[in-house]
Amino acid sequence: MHHPAIAPLHTAVVIGGASGIGLAAARRFVERGLKVAVVDRRMDELAQAHAMLTELAGEEGRVVAAACDVSDRAGLAKTAQHVADTLGPVHVLMNNAGIQPGSSIFGEQGEWDAVLSINLGGVINGTRIFGPAMMAHGQPALIINTGSKQGITTPPGDPAYNVSKAGVKVFTEALQHELRNRPDNRVEAALLIPGFVWTDLTRRGRTEKPAGAWTPEETVDFMLERLEAGDFYILCPDNETTREMDEKRIRWAADDVASNRPPLSRWEPSWAPRFKAYLDGE
Repeated sequence: MHHPAIAPLHTAVVIGGASGIGLAAARRFVERGLKVAVVDRRMDELAQAHAMLTELAGEEGRVVAAACDVSDRAGLAKTAQHVADTLGPVHVLMNNAGIQPGSSIFGEQGEWDAVLSINLGGVINGTRIFGPAMMAHGQPALIINTGSKQGITTPPGDPAYNVSKAGVKVFTEALQHELRNRPDNRVEAALLIPGFVWTDLTRRGRTEKPAGAWTPEETVDFMLERLEAGDFYILCPDNETTREMDEKRIRWAADDVASNRPPLSRWEPSWAPRFKAYLDGE
């Protein structure tokens, strides 16, 4: 049984849809008979995605491409109007745009500004710009925001990315609470939490997919399966991390607060052996 928003002739908007998880999602939506708008700021990749999706659709007019930077609220509002005029009411919105240039606490300000404006600001902008019309048309609709396990367990090494994805988690939880308490509302939200996925974001100079990584298609297929099951938190495993491992890591991170342990105790020298024993079931 499919999610009622993901239905033939409905419209899906995939922001950050020119490659990776976004493009895989756009493909699956086209295959399921939806009209699809792909939004991205990378012109060459966007043109390639549009051509591929149009061929997959087998007809003109079911796929549109729009070049837009998600941090540009005015530009995104124009894009939303263009999609409505071209494809009709939006039933599925996937806020998937993301970057990961690397960061440090006292590193370059530009890295922080870029990551926060796209990874977090883009999710907020997309939701606030497309969301009101999705609520207004009264049909089943769905907003999917792409988060990250790094926004939950927050491993050291890239604080700007972690902060942005932690913000996506908090925002999407608040969004779902808002939606479920609106009278007669038929829009739902979901938080996609990918595992290790082979995309441009994780490639880092490598040319072959590591054995531990899932493909974008595997990730999207899992997402669709869990949406059909009614999940809000779509916590994806991969070929090296099981659901059980993720649950233990998440519980340990939460217990840092509840037990007043050192922050990020998994990586604190005196606590790291205890975490390993916990993970191993000792």
